[in-house]
Amino acid sequence: MKILYISHLHPPKGQPLESIGGMQNVSIQMVEAIKKREDVTIESIIQRTSWNYIGLKTFFFLFSLLWRIPAKVNSFKPDVVVFSSMVTAGVLPFMLRKIKVPCITINHGQDVTLPVKLYQWFLPHVFKKLSGVVSVSSATRQASIERGMDPEIGVVLPNGFETGNRLHQLSKAEARKLIEKKFNIDLKDSYLLLSVGRQVKRKGHQWFIEQVIEKIEHDVKFIIIGDGPENGSIIDAWKASKSKDSIIIAGRQPSNILDACYGGADLFVMPNIPVEGDMEGFGIVLLEANSAGMPAVASDLEGIKDVIKQGVNGYRIKHSDSEGFAQKIDSIITNELEDLSRSSKQFVLEHFGWDSVVGHYISFFKDVAKRN
Repeated sequence: MKILYISHLHPPKGQPLESIGGMQNVSIQMVEAIKKREDVTIESIIQRTSWNYIGLKTFFFLFSLLWRIPAKVNSFKPDVVVFSSMVTAGVLPFMLRKIKVPCITINHGQDVTLPVKLYQWFLPHVFKKLSGVVSVSSATRQASIERGMDPEIGVVLPNGFETGNRLHQLSKAEARKLIEKKFNIDLKDSYLLLSVGRQVKRKGHQWFIEQVIEKIEHDVKFIIIGDGPENGSIIDAWKASKSKDSIIIAGRQPSNILDACYGGADLFVMPNIPVEGDMEGFGIVLLEANSAGMPAVASDLEGIKDVIKQGVNGYRIKHSDSEGFAQKIDSIITNELEDLSRSSKQFVLEHFGWDSVVGHYISFFKDVAKRN
């Protein structure tokens, strides 16, 4: 099979992956996993760029696709054209030279729900040009159907995860020592909670600080890694919290500190709240946490539902239930932290490794090519 792959956002070669988002990491890893397949040949048109002036760069890249895709289809003769997101697939309605190859997109959540009226008006026109749609969660698929996708052309396939990665280089004791030194804290008699991700409202960091952490009975420390537009609100909540000595708002961290936090923390928390026009498409950080042997306590929302299997790699709690979050964290620490840590790691390696996941993607691509 021959695949032409289109993506609008990969980092420049040699740039560390932790400097970009989860969706971009997934795109890079998927391309590498496909290249390993003997039954597939893949060529790509990819924009490699830093975040600087990304909007303007992406506009010109998408404009260039109007002639680059037809030219590549003519020379490479792929069986399918695969777009990395709805943003990249958005060029299809503008194609003056219709390409006689089935087109497929992978959508991730916010590339479907982005709350911009013109974008939402435009999405049904994009779906009409597609022969196949891969949604990374059931919630993303439903959002696509609500915006004009024919259910017959769409499937749900999870993001994959690069197993055997950097997160296993330090022992837990070594990781905790590094954390103590970096953040000047004592973890001797404390359990460590971790949250990693862009600080946007849907992540619920402010809510967790205001409503949950003071209700946890065990002695815990809570580290938040990441940055984003909600940073100021999170800092304000921290300043007002009676537990502020136990909360570290770490901002963006280099890879060695991020790895140490994954390796040294006991529980990963993802206390998402519903936000109109935004959604958690999948939650790749949950897989990173599980891979490091860290179970998760997360909101029972959107794409998170497809990642956490209750009692196996963590627990889903009704969103905005502060008592439920606090009680479940205490219960895990008291009764099942060791067993749940072990099953979390085993679960993610068995179900989300790219070696397994990419096979399902290829099977779907082949089905779409055959149908068209």
